[in-house]
Parts: sequence; C-alpha cells; structure tokens
Amino acid sequence: MITELDIRFLTFLHEHLRSPAATSFWKFITLFGDAGIFWIILTLILLIRKRTRRTGLACTISLVLDFVVVNVLIKNLVARPRPYDLFPHIESLAGRMSDYSYPSGHTAAAFACSLVLVRMLPKKYGIPLVVLSALIAFSRLYLGVHYPTDVIGGFLIGCLTSWIGCKVVRRFGKQDTQQDTKEEPV
Repeated sequence: MITELDIRFLTFLHEHLRSPAATSFWKFITLFGDAGIFWIILTLILLIRKRTRRTGLACTISLVLDFVVVNVLIKNLVARPRPYDLFPHIESLAGRMSDYSYPSGHTAAAFACSLVLVRMLPKKYGIPLVVLSALIAFSRLYLGVHYPTDVIGGFLIGCLTSWIGCKVVRRFGKQDTQQDTKEEPV
C-alpha cells in the first residue's frame, strides 16, 4: 500500500532538494548498494581474516537471509510498482529498475551487514558503515526509485537479519572464552 505520506515526501524531495551537484553525490552513494557488491566484498575480507571470521560469518548469514526475504519472497509477493511507474512527476535518476519497489534491497543489505559490524566489532568500525547505510537508504529516495515505506521496510529487514546472523554465530559458533567480546580487526 502506497501512503499519501510516501507521495508527499517524494514530491517535496524532487521539487525542492534536487540539484546537479547533489544528484552526482547521491548517484555515487547508491553505488555502494548496487547488487550488494560492496557488502559482499567486505564480508569476504572479514571471512579471510581469522580474527574477524566470526563477524564475516554473521554477515554472510545476515546477507543470505536478507536476499531470500527481500528478493525472493517479499518483492514478489507485494509486487509494488516503482514510484516513477505510477507517478509521472517522480523521475528516476538511476534508470529503470527490473524488480519491484518494496522493500528496498539496497537499504536492507546495507543495514544487514553494517549492523552486524556494530554488534560484533568495535564501534569505530561499525558506526561509519551504519552512517553509509543511512546515506544509501536516502539515496534511493532522492533518485526516485523507492518510496519512504520501501526504505523503512528494508531497514527493518536489515535489522532483523543482522540480529539473527549475530545470534546464530554466538549461539552455534566456536565456543571459546572470547565468544561475546568484540573482535578487533588488525
């Protein structure tokens, strides 16, 4: 269901906040979410290093769950059209997407991984990536490819899958004395 607030927010954003300089910035930011590549590479780097392997495993679980829930299940069940498909005054600055709008996959993947890092690594590593995740989420609105409720849905799914990933690794992962301590990357 598309709410009146969704349309009002996007309309305001597109009529009052768009500019060529801002558009270049937001197009760059959204690249960090494209196909989850940034988050997948980060996860692989974490998996390679022994000291961060448990965090990498939690990211893997979170991202896999996120992909299944967002791209396989919810997008196809809800089948919400993109804003530019229903509202001619909303222009996509990122081209046409081939999948449905709800929920935002960029947002979900970003928070699925970054929130694992906040939970399992020192905050100085996780917090900047949570900020990047928030920027990615906003970029999807700015570029006209999602409604605010798509981004909120993606955020909530990312929160849930990151929590599950951390819980599984802590519960079934290597049982040692440092199980619940924050991993320090070197």
